[in-house]
This record gives sequence, C-alpha cells and structure tokens, in this order.
Amino acid sequence: YLKMPRIRTKKTKKAPAGWSTIEETLMELTQKMRDAENDPHEGKRKPESVWPIYRLHYERSRYIYNMFYKKKEISRELYQYCLDEKWADAALIAKWKKPGYQKLC
Repeated sequence: YLKMPRIRTKKTKKAPAGWSTIEETLMELTQKMRDAENDPHEGKRKPESVWPIYRLHYERSRYIYNMFYKKKEISRELYQYCLDEKWADAALIAKWKKPGYQKLC
C-alpha cells in the first residue's frame, strides 16, 4: 500500500533548510506519479497497470535514501521531515540499509 505525500496546509510544519535542494526532483517525480495514475489501463491486467506507480514510488524513496546515506547532501532533520511527510517509504529504506540486500535484488 503506497502513501502519497501529505498536502501542505497552514498547519503543516515548514520544510527544514535544504528542502530546495531536493524539491525540484521530488515535484518532478510527483508529476510523473500523477501521470502514471491517470494513464489509461484498458487492456492491461490490474498488476500491470500499477507497475509504473510502484516503480516511481521506489525511485522517489531511493532518491532520498541516496541523498542522505550515500551522497550525504541532506541533513538528518530534512531526511526525517521527508519520512514524516511520506515523501519516502521508511520501511523500504530500512530494507536497503540491511547488509546484503543489494546482492539479493
């Protein structure tokens, strides 16, 4: 079950410093996700119609994971904000952090 990022309102806490670094890429992936959701799926089996959505969800989480753990370009505060606001899937990232996961996939 995939969760979309929360909608920003006046009560939503402000993004921490460094948000502008990743915002453009995340918005681009969000737009691709919307396009994938609205694509016609006639003639496709149900699992085939959701594959692009899962791929984009994985890509968005992987981007945030790489920016924090591999490139170290975002702060822990910004990383935690992304997890809290559902920009990245914390359970999926937890699997990537385990040793040997990359060999398995």
